[in-house]
Amino acid sequence: MGESQRWSDLVAHDMFAVNHRHVIFTIDEGLREIFLMDKYRSVLLKGLMDEAARVVLEALGKNRKVQGGVVAALHTFGSKLEFNPHVHMVVTMGGITPDGQWKTYDYLPYKRLRVYWQNAVLKLIRRTLSPWDKKRVQPRLQRAYKANAEGFYVNAPKRSRTHLKGLLKYISRYMKRGPIAMDRIVMYDGESVLFSYKDKRTNRKETHLMSVEAFIGVLTRHIPDRHFKTIRRYGIYSRRIKTLMKQVMAVYQKAVRRRLVELKQVMRVKSWTEKTVEVFGYDPLKCSDCGEFFEFMGTSVAKNGRLKVQYAKDRQARHYMLEVNQNIAKEAYQTKYKQAEAAAYDRCRFSWERQRRIYLSEMPQA
Repeated sequence: MGESQRWSDLVAHDMFAVNHRHVIFTIDEGLREIFLMDKYRSVLLKGLMDEAARVVLEALGKNRKVQGGVVAALHTFGSKLEFNPHVHMVVTMGGITPDGQWKTYDYLPYKRLRVYWQNAVLKLIRRTLSPWDKKRVQPRLQRAYKANAEGFYVNAPKRSRTHLKGLLKYISRYMKRGPIAMDRIVMYDGESVLFSYKDKRTNRKETHLMSVEAFIGVLTRHIPDRHFKTIRRYGIYSRRIKTLMKQVMAVYQKAVRRRLVELKQVMRVKSWTEKTVEVFGYDPLKCSDCGEFFEFMGTSVAKNGRLKVQYAKDRQARHYMLEVNQNIAKEAYQTKYKQAEAAAYDRCRFSWERQRRIYLSEMPQA
């Protein structure tokens, strides 16, 4: 088991057994270099994660009046190794109401999230940068605002369902390895590096050639600062209230399991025996002579002159039925063989009556 698999299993075990959705928050391409500024890099990247989680949790609080949960992961690179900070989030499709009940929901207002997210990012930059630096990047902020009339891109499909462990494994792949996998490096000659990538605009596989110095440079800028956490928890997944939320969710999930058991009992398909008793009024597995009960092992059907097991209760029953079918076939074969043998004997044995008829038929007529 790889490190990504172990991490995803560990995190999934620590999350609630409810539906989750994968949400991705991105920023305008013209703002990426601002997040590379040494003085503000850590503050801006942490703020990017905090603001993304806040936007989602506030939207849930306003629309559904619940407190949801978010596990956010920061990715800083794209397929071409460009600096592209974006936030992957696993969001609970439900939350805790003020009275301590769990309430599910099935929709995220992603159009509204785009506008909220755009405003949050622009305000984050303005309040983090110094007045002089803010004045320098002001044209970038204005262009980013005008170029995205509907807000920054947020990928949150209306009705998406994602397997939790698979999603966590996908996210962890980028957290537990470098920005580029070894199998993507096509050529290295000591001076240049040629690597492949998938162009998302054309959906085609392309290659890109860089000098060794430039290649090392684009790799090192994706190394997070010391003690910087690229995975953070918010809402009911926050470390501060996780213990309390686990107690609340344990009560909720226990009630859900009890209701599921009751529902299964109501919707359970009746067996063949139960249907026979209900319709005909007798138990087909009870012997009418001695009163003992038979054990239903399965059914066999005749196919191409042979008995085939159509259904068996379990492996032992199938083995027993195959043995019975073989014995029946063997007995049928022996019976047919004896009948054929008797018929052949009758045809071949000496018969005085038959010989007399032959003799009389060959005598000359007077």
